Amino acid sequence: MKPTVIIEYCPKCNWMLRAAYMAQELLSTFTDDLYGVTLHPSETNGRYTVSINGTEIFDRKQQGRFPEVKELKQLVRDVVNPNKSLGHSDKP
Repeated sequence: MKPTVIIEYCPKCNWMLRAAYMAQELLSTFTDDLYGVTLHPSETNGRYTVSINGTEIFDRKQQGRFPEVKELKQLVRDVVNPNKSLGHSDKP
């Protein structure tokens, strides 16, 4: 079974659009590699995390910022398909 990405976001902080944008980018890039991306409204204020099959790969509070799209694609790629080229997103 293909992995599922879960983006947990704080609805009180109005981060749903940010989460939806990230989901769109991941689904566009990893069409053949992901089962899906689930948006999960958090009950914890200020929460914005990204996990794959229960393993957290990004936490806004720990990092002190939101992930950049390029960075998030690299983090997801490293888990779901390490050999996948991300084209311009792989360049420093």
